Amino acid sequence: MATEIADGVWRFELRAANAYLVVDDVPTLVDAGTPWDADAIRSEFEDAGVAVADVGRVLLTHYDLDHVGTLASLTPDLDAPVYAYGFDAQLLCGARSPPLRNHKGLIQRLGGLLTDRPDLDVVGVRDGETVGSFTAYHTPGHTPGHVAYVSEALGVALLGDLVSESDGDLDPSEWLISYDTGEVLDSIRGLAERAPPFEVACIGHGDPITSGGSEALAALARRI
Repeated sequence: MATEIADGVWRFELRAANAYLVVDDVPTLVDAGTPWDADAIRSEFEDAGVAVADVGRVLLTHYDLDHVGTLASLTPDLDAPVYAYGFDAQLLCGARSPPLRNHKGLIQRLGGLLTDRPDLDVVGVRDGETVGSFTAYHTPGHTPGHVAYVSEALGVALLGDLVSESDGDLDPSEWLISYDTGEVLDSIRGLAERAPPFEVACIGHGDPITSGGSEALAALARRI
């Protein structure tokens, strides 16, 4: 069942990762579950009282099977641009393939065999660019094109898999699921310095933080 974690912000708790629906200037889907979550995510939309066809954009934090998997299955009802960054946008378009020389790239290459490419417009987003009320922050490490989005107006940060949550604390993305853990740590510190304050931290894995989100990120930045 979809859970409203803040005004106009809904958590879709899927089988492997969270997706989110944010009512910004247009209804905005944030990430999209695995290829096996299509029925579940449609049900979550019904719980939130928003039709899939009403979605005006998709914000993709990164390319992974558990974050892009339902995009193809949601069409033709879903007809909205997908915003993604650099390398990850190219993976989604099929313009590049994950590198076999990196352990995470190998995982992505295998996951790609199970993921259909969506027939949607993919819009490349740049660091510092504004999409709706959200500002994009390039946060590489988990993937080369990982991006976080922060809305100062809404007090919401979309952190993807830059971090995970456990018992109310944030932790860096782990080695096994990251391209470069050194970059992960640098990205956490950089985002903590650059981003405006936010209350709600929407996280791919674990429970979202609904109060004091920027303080939790700053605490992690000091700890690592």
